[in-house]
Parts: sequence; structure tokens; C-alpha cells
Amino acid sequence: MTASESAGIGVRPAGPGDLPAIIGIAKATGQDEDWDRVYPSYLGHLMDHGRLLVADRGGLVTGFGATIEVGTGSQAICMLTDLFVDPAAHGTGTGRAILAELWSGSQRRMTFSSLHANALPLYTSFGVDAWWPLLYLRGDVRSITTPPGWTVAAAQPEEVADLERDWTGVDRTSEHRLWSGWPAGSSLVASTDGTPAAAGSAGGPGHEYGICHLAASPALDSEGVGNAVLAVLSLLSPADGQARVCLPAPHRATRMLLRSGWRIDEFDLHMASEPGLIDPFRLVPNAALG
Repeated sequence: MTASESAGIGVRPAGPGDLPAIIGIAKATGQDEDWDRVYPSYLGHLMDHGRLLVADRGGLVTGFGATIEVGTGSQAICMLTDLFVDPAAHGTGTGRAILAELWSGSQRRMTFSSLHANALPLYTSFGVDAWWPLLYLRGDVRSITTPPGWTVAAAQPEEVADLERDWTGVDRTSEHRLWSGWPAGSSLVASTDGTPAAAGSAGGPGHEYGICHLAASPALDSEGVGNAVLAVLSLLSPADGQARVCLPAPHRATRMLLRSGWRIDEFDLHMASEPGLIDPFRLVPNAALG
């Protein structure tokens, strides 16, 4: 008998009927989300395209967690997107029971860990280590000038996904469709001298509006990758001028934005079973979905 079984914890796939309990736990753990539109669609995406599990103890949902597969075949990465436990169930082994099920059978693992005191030790015990911070930067898009030779145009999610797949080998079509459907959502292609060089999606509610995810052509050097981020941000038009982007600390655009007066609101830690599962010099990842 496992520790979770002896504690009366059962882990099972989440269903639509579990959504109120999941949202209740997310709220209880301090998450600040668009509860009416974005978060329910995000949970639906996880149920349709990933694995969303709940912990059940005595008929009550006491925690939830989710993963998605980034890539396919032997190179697929199992990304932990969520792991939350009702504060009343802390210390019961609920988080460990969920994570053991989610990461069972996967060797290439990653997540963006919170700075909660319990998170890093738990994830480390499952064979992942912290490699670099993921910075949440916010600033005024009007402080950024479009780099010379760059243009940004609206595109269909499928077009953006096709470019990303050509450049990285990873199909993110379903995610780009999700992001483009968020408030003020759009898919974008950034070109330099008329050649597509970066592709991604932007959108999000309120203070979360900004770049959701951006992939760069392998033809770009580090300066070009940084300019791609600046080009996309400079073409966004939030009502208050403020936007957000999540950047790996080593990314060239991090330095560029800090020089433009952007600030770091918060940060998470990229944790992975090995370095290099994602390239911190090229990708602008989504903190939730990679």
C-alpha cells in the first residue's frame, strides 16, 4: 500500500463536474485569474489536450494537477502545468500523490516552479533541477521603438503554428488557437526585411495582456531574437500602454527591456530533468503551457 492510499487519497482524471472544486482550490491558493472566461477555457484545454487530475479524499477534491506533452516521440517533454493543493490538505501527501501519477513513465520532465517553500524540494525529489529564472516583465510598450527592418502582421493561429513547427519541430497548433481566443487575442508573424523570423500569439485579460508565446527562426542570432521580441511588443496597443512578457533570464530581450524601463514583477524557476530541454536564449515561453 502506498502512502497516498494509506492516507485515503485517490487520484483520478478530472471531469467537467470537478471544475467548481478546481477553481475553488485555485482561488484558495491565491491565484489571480479571469475566472469567467480564460481559466475555464484553460482547464478545458488541459482536459482535451493534456492530463488534468484531481486528488479525492473522502469524496472531496483536495488538489489538482496537470501536464501536457511538448513535442512527440522520444523527444517529447512532459511539462507540469499546474499542481495545487487545498491549504486544508497541506502535509497530507496530496501533491506528491498527484505528481507521481502525472510524471509516471516520463523521463524528460519540466515545469516552471513557483517559489513556494514546498515546491522546489518536491519537484527535485522527482528528478528535476532548477536551471534559470523565468522573469515576468511588465512595462509600457510606448517605450519601445520597432527595430529597423522589422514589421509585424496579424496571422491565423495555424500559420503561426506551421512556422513554429518548421523551426522547432514542435506542433503548438492547439495552444495558438487557445491563446488567440483569449481577450484581445491575436496571432502574429514578425518579419525582418520581408522574411518571417518570429511567430507567436498575444493576448490575455487585464494586467496579464502581452506576449503569450513566441518562437524564433533558427536563422536569427541572439540580437535578432531580442529584436523580434521588441518588434512584437512595440506593435501591441493595450489601452493603458502596459503589457507583460515572460522571459528566461538569459534571453537577450531581458536586458533590452530592462534598459527601456521595464520592471520585473515576479519570477518562477525553470526546472527540468536535464538542461537544454528548452532554449532560454531563443524561446519566449508561456509560463502555463510552455
